[in-house]
Amino acid sequence: MDSTVEKERVVLDRASNKQIEKTTAAKENYDPAYDPLVAKTPGHGAEYAPTYWVGTAGEPPADDGPILSDVDVDVVIIGSGFTGLSTAIHLAEQYGIKATVLEANRASWGCSTRNGGQAQCASGRLKRSQWIQRWGLDTAIRMHEECLDGMETFKGLIKDIDCEPQPGGHLYVAHRAKVMPTLEKEAKLLRQTFNYDAQILDAETVKKQFVGDQEAAGAMHEPEGIGIHAGKLAFGYLKKARALGATVHPASPVIGWETRNGIHYLKTPGGIVKARAVGVATGGYTSQGLHGQLKNRLLPILSNSMVTRPLTESEIEACNFRTNQVITDTRVLRHYYRLLPDNRVQIGTRSAITGKSAPDKIYEDMLKADLARKFPALNNIQVDYSWWGWVDVSHDMMPRIYQPNANQSIYYALGYGGNGVMYSAQAGKRLAQWIAGEGKDLNLPIFQSKLPFPNIQEMVESEAFAPFRRLGQRFLYRWYHLKDEVL
Repeated sequence: MDSTVEKERVVLDRASNKQIEKTTAAKENYDPAYDPLVAKTPGHGAEYAPTYWVGTAGEPPADDGPILSDVDVDVVIIGSGFTGLSTAIHLAEQYGIKATVLEANRASWGCSTRNGGQAQCASGRLKRSQWIQRWGLDTAIRMHEECLDGMETFKGLIKDIDCEPQPGGHLYVAHRAKVMPTLEKEAKLLRQTFNYDAQILDAETVKKQFVGDQEAAGAMHEPEGIGIHAGKLAFGYLKKARALGATVHPASPVIGWETRNGIHYLKTPGGIVKARAVGVATGGYTSQGLHGQLKNRLLPILSNSMVTRPLTESEIEACNFRTNQVITDTRVLRHYYRLLPDNRVQIGTRSAITGKSAPDKIYEDMLKADLARKFPALNNIQVDYSWWGWVDVSHDMMPRIYQPNANQSIYYALGYGGNGVMYSAQAGKRLAQWIAGEGKDLNLPIFQSKLPFPNIQEMVESEAFAPFRRLGQRFLYRWYHLKDEVL
């Protein structure tokens, strides 16, 4: 697309005399080594990562083009992924507020088109039993109700979006027999305390009736869980948000942010956006320099994912895929996988430590070996799509949807820890509540405190802390591998 088309979003079709909307093309190539802990910005109109979701979602929908002059608006949302677009949708539907969404690159360029497409009944990395330990039973029950409400929010948002939903629940597979007592205890807690019908399956039942994962020593089945096509969902959200009056501006990174007299001045390459309220929904692609309230509040972690060629009928039978449910295993460095509607297998797990190392083929080879260990019939199968993306992990493993400073109209929804496909829909609803002035009615811990710093705060405040975080992550991964595979 030439610069004239990019600058002029609505042109006239001479034949029909009707206005035609356009999709903003990429200005930069995709950077496979991008790292949010070291890069100053996430890019300026960068191309999508080569994911299965983008490759099979069709042409990206029309958008509103980059910011090309100074503008004055009421509400800005930074980030056009699941959370940002859900926020824009809820602001319009519930409060009549038409948000302006700023995106550094192409629409839904980050987490939303690089995930595993698994919508689970979770809002962070902690289990229900851990919620009880941290907050007590009453709060844990209300947190569970928030997740159930989030699933209903998600189902409501996707009901008119053709995102290839695969319902049926979530299969949590024990990768070793020693994990089963823990699963059994958690399932009992879910049934008896949370009235949530989690059931334990033995290894034979899993392999015969669900999936022939050769590692499976049993599983816990949860009633809630939906697989979706992440690219089609992202594009569906974009269409829905714009139909409701929101504007979405790609190639408009925020490269400067000043707040004067309660008004925010967001500098983009094409002009300054003046706003009275700002919601941040940048996920794992939150740059360190975006705003002081966000610096060092997240530990971005890479997740590697791949999709095979379509399986033959004999391969499906050999793997005994009898379900399209979303599946994860019980490793700390978990695998997430499922059979897609077109009979491809998608599988993902944690990846490199740094962006610089992310393109190394060793991580794809490791994932191929993991797939073959679970499904020997798929050893050396052709991989059609391989990518990686950053996950926004908070330092206490739980998200925050919050106004960090009561004197400033800045709000954020961040830190899902890999469970953002579903909870981003709910987080967008909650972020919209905050922006509309109803946030003080939200009384759960994830709505009442900032994203925490790591424990050694004085190190966190230092620019030099990022390498230490990465060093610590490297040691943690080695420990997790020992726990998962050896101890």
